[in-house]
Amino acid sequence: MELTHIIWLALVQGLTEFLPVSSSAHLILVPRLLEWPDQGLAFDVAVHLGTLLAVVAYFRRDIISLFLAWVASMTKRTMTPEARLAWGVILGTIPAGLVGLAFKDVIEVHLRSPLVIAVTTILFGLLLWLADRRSKLVRDEYSLSWQDFLVIGGAQAMALIPGTSRSGITITAALLLGLTREAAARYSFLLSIPIIVLSGLGVTKDLVESTMPVDWTTLTLGTAIAAASAFVCIHYFLAFINKMGMTPFVIYRLLLGALLLWVFL
Repeated sequence: MELTHIIWLALVQGLTEFLPVSSSAHLILVPRLLEWPDQGLAFDVAVHLGTLLAVVAYFRRDIISLFLAWVASMTKRTMTPEARLAWGVILGTIPAGLVGLAFKDVIEVHLRSPLVIAVTTILFGLLLWLADRRSKLVRDEYSLSWQDFLVIGGAQAMALIPGTSRSGITITAALLLGLTREAAARYSFLLSIPIIVLSGLGVTKDLVESTMPVDWTTLTLGTAIAAASAFVCIHYFLAFINKMGMTPFVIYRLLLGALLLWVFL
């Protein structure tokens, strides 16, 4: 890979993984639109590792607190709000894991086309706008019930369709359940940790089984750039989300979807 390709693709992953605009769609589309060679499985693993490092570093205190509460819920039988949220992250991961195992090949073969991405980008962008307009914006992530965790987890499973956006669809579901924008984003980001790990393990398995050579310098640089850009993105997204709302991202999705329809139809 050329240096400029490494930098731009890592930045794309880092800046779009946690925004409601679909990082997977951008990683598919950027090389196609710019006529770059495919970056390959190894690079995809590297930049996803970078975003994982970013979210773990940013929420490290929350993660430690949730983990300790989760352990206490099993050893001391105490179900605190932190323990319930920790279990909620696990519960919310199950639907996407099951759907991914069952339909991974179908999705990769039939649903990675630019036209599918265009349609899902527009439709789920409009749904995000509707949720943001109608949400009561009164609940925090610790108020989520077991049913709420399953609803958001079920929504996350839909993000396996390119263009949907994992963060976008989970934030949409959380807003419809009455969470504040910041609470919806925080739960979405915590929910991303196990799903990024699972998807990364799946791609790593494919990589190990392939015979392609590995360029460790490229992978290290991609990981570092994706991690740094994702960390900055998380910070500013949470800092300004209550003021700016979801409208800027909805507008971006509509423009992107329209561009894709114009280019590929």
